[in-house]
Amino acid sequence: MLDLTVPERLALKGRAHQLKPTVMIGNAGLTDSVLKEIEVTLKLHELIKIRVMAERAEREAILTEICTKLNAAPVQHIGKILVIYQANPDAHKMEIRQMPRHKGKKPLTKKQLGNRG
Repeated sequence: MLDLTVPERLALKGRAHQLKPTVMIGNAGLTDSVLKEIEVTLKLHELIKIRVMAERAEREAILTEICTKLNAAPVQHIGKILVIYQANPDAHKMEIRQMPRHKGKKPLTKKQLGNRG
């Protein structure tokens, strides 16, 4: 399983916020065909959202299984949504940048970032 630093994870969470779930895992759970679809989607996009229709404990197990089998990094697990990242050197190379900082050395809030534009 790929590990991310805290600043990298925060930057990826920010990018994932606008994404829509690209893969859905239903009542059948994590089948081989679903795992293959996740693998293909990760190669194309590097950062994806997955909607899982299962109980919390099962979602945790699915997240761990996906990340270990595909050598991906878990970015976020909120409710029924999982966010996963896998770097792909052949893709358009997503650059992970640090959040912008201001005078107080704290990350800017969403409101402050919106006022910059």
